[in-house]
Amino acid sequence: MDDAMVLEIASEAMMAAAKLAAPVLFTSLLVGLMVGLVQSATQLNEPTLAFVPKFIAVGGVLLLSGGWMMQEMVSFTEGLFESIPRLVA
Repeated sequence: MDDAMVLEIASEAMMAAAKLAAPVLFTSLLVGLMVGLVQSATQLNEPTLAFVPKFIAVGGVLLLSGGWMMQEMVSFTEGLFESIPRLVA
């Protein structure tokens, strides 16, 4: 196994992690932005107010995209296992 193979595997792993984290992170960002706008419009500056909507939204996204996330991770792991003979030799 040479440096190019290690970099390729690391690159694929980072892309998989980014694809899996993106829905949760973007949802949290959008909900936080909306709650921040509402808080600034109403001058209600309670720091814990943003937690509950984010928690519910992220939970919903995980319920909706959990199957896709699992499928992506399984295919990535299967690809790694299938490439073991190429990596060892």
